[in-house]
Amino acid sequence: LIFSVEKSLSKRRLWEPAEEEVSDRAALQICSATKKVVCRTYDVQDPKSSAKPADWKYQSALTASWVALGCTVNVNIHIPLLATSPNHDLERNTKNGLNRWSKQIEDSVFLINGQVKDEDTELLEGQKKFRGNTQPSTQFSDVKVLTQLCQGPSARSTATVQVCSGSINLRGAVKCRAYIHSNKPKVKEAIQALKRDIINTLSDRCEILFEDLILNEGPQKKNFGREYHVLPQRLFVPVAGSIVMLSDYKFGDEAAGEIQERFVEMLDQPVQAEDMHIAEDIST
Repeated sequence: LIFSVEKSLSKRRLWEPAEEEVSDRAALQICSATKKVVCRTYDVQDPKSSAKPADWKYQSALTASWVALGCTVNVNIHIPLLATSPNHDLERNTKNGLNRWSKQIEDSVFLINGQVKDEDTELLEGQKKFRGNTQPSTQFSDVKVLTQLCQGPSARSTATVQVCSGSINLRGAVKCRAYIHSNKPKVKEAIQALKRDIINTLSDRCEILFEDLILNEGPQKKNFGREYHVLPQRLFVPVAGSIVMLSDYKFGDEAAGEIQERFVEMLDQPVQAEDMHIAEDIST
């Protein structure tokens, strides 16, 4: 199951894992009758990897020291639809366009609390540290993303002429958030986590929209006139007893009760409607 999940995630992923990243994944089994906990790890980079036993310990207030980062990214992506693409393969063309856009995000400059910081420095360098029983408030860093509009003089690019029969335009502002749980988080780790959330959230929304269109309109739709679709909005829900918030998406016509049911399935605990924070407004 772990290898199947990793394969599915890798297929949809628009960013490449770093070389130094740990490829082990943990599988936790809890017996509902005896409450016995068994934890094993698998190396997902090795298909022949066998399970390795791992220790599992409960810790209180584990996420109290996590650092949160957030940003708003303005999106304006133009994706041409090739005339040779059968039935205007929207999903494939959109993924190709998002691939190009994701490279722009990877090359962007990130300002953390208004400053450009060296990647190897500590994220919280110079900030006050809490000791003893003092309970710190959530440490939140505001990030600005500066996308490069043009390539440097040393970079080469080539132009390709293609016959197109339409285009897709993705426009709007998306709210992004990431959490760092390292003891002494580096700026590089923080920027990497936020980049991945920026890329993932737009890619996931497009995938959700296409699935909804296929369910409601069918895959063989022949009308290719101008259409407007609103991508699902992002919302955040706090995890009980934690500063960490989980992310989900909703369409404009979805009721709060439907969203609450989804979180009950995921978390096995109820979520109050007032605890659901919609991150973005629908713009037309």
